[in-house]
Formats: sequence, C-alpha cells, structure tokens
Amino acid sequence: MTIAHLLEDFGMATSAPPEDLGVSEEVVEATRLASFENGYSAGWEDAVAAKDKEATQVSTNLATSLEDLSFTYHEAQSQLIEALDPMFKVLTSAVLPDAMAASFGHHIVDQLADMARSQTDQGMEIVVSAGEGAPVRALLSQEFSVPVKVQEDKDLQPGQAYLRVGATERELNSDGLIESVKDSVDAFTYHFKEESQYG
Repeated sequence: MTIAHLLEDFGMATSAPPEDLGVSEEVVEATRLASFENGYSAGWEDAVAAKDKEATQVSTNLATSLEDLSFTYHEAQSQLIEALDPMFKVLTSAVLPDAMAASFGHHIVDQLADMARSQTDQGMEIVVSAGEGAPVRALLSQEFSVPVKVQEDKDLQPGQAYLRVGATERELNSDGLIESVKDSVDAFTYHFKEESQYG
C-alpha cells in the first residue's frame, strides 16, 4: 500500500489555458533585453570602479613605500655622517699632521724634482724653517746630481718651505694644507646636517 493518499498534491489539477496579460511577445523581449543591458552596464561600472580603487591603492602603497625608503636612506646616511664625524676630527687633528710632518722632507724633494724637470740648468734653492735643513740635505744627496742650496729661516714655521728653480718659486705649507682639509671636512659635515634638518 502506498502513502500517496496522505500527501498533498501541488501539481496543476486542471490544464487551463494561460491568461492573456495583454503584453506582446516583442514587448517582453524588449524589456528582457533592456534589463540585460542595464545589468551589464551596472556590472561594467562596478568593475571599472573596483579597478580604479585598486590602482589608487597600489599607487598609495607605492608612494608610502618610497617615502619610507627615502626616509630610511636619509636616516642611515645621517647616522653614518654622525658616526664618521669624530673619526674625521681625529684624522685632521692628529693623524694627518703627524703624517705630514713625517713625510715633509720627501714632499719637498718631490716638488723640487717636478720643478727642475723643465729647468735642469737653473740654480735650485730650498728655504725651510730652523732645524729642518739637515734632514732635507740628507734626502737631496740621493736625488739630485747638481748642488741644491738649502737655507734655514727662523721666520718660517715647521712644515713651511719655499722652493726656487731659476725664476720659478713654489711655497709649501703643511699647516695651511691641513687647515684647508679640516675646514673642508667641517663644512661638509655642517652642510650635510643643515640639509638633513631642513630638507
């Protein structure tokens, strides 16, 4: 025995002809086509808006990343200069003067040799500060076959010398050179700090 008699039947009991609503097939098709077009346009506009929003977000993220990177670079550069500043001061106040003093005689000989290349038959003279004549004379005997006159001048400071070859003169001043290097380093550090602070 089946249980079909217990269940309600939702099927069409009668096969009545469909009611005429007074709308033609062409109007229904035109309405359906207009609805499709409206839905398609709305979907397209949503997709374009989503793409624009995504592009704007990517541009914003990129700009933020570049700003962070720029800040990190400037921060690292600033910290590097801050760390190197004491080393520069030690170099210009202690190491460079000692190195210049130790090599000053050799520097005199090199400069004199450079000047003498174009004037080999001219008289050569070196004027140095008091007490520096003997070390310079010892270096000259190895380098020059012609005699070089070496004089000491009490008015010159250690690290100062005047070279003459014929009518050509040249002044050497270690202290002036060291002071110039020190001023350049100080100016570089000062300008860098100013640019970092004020952009």
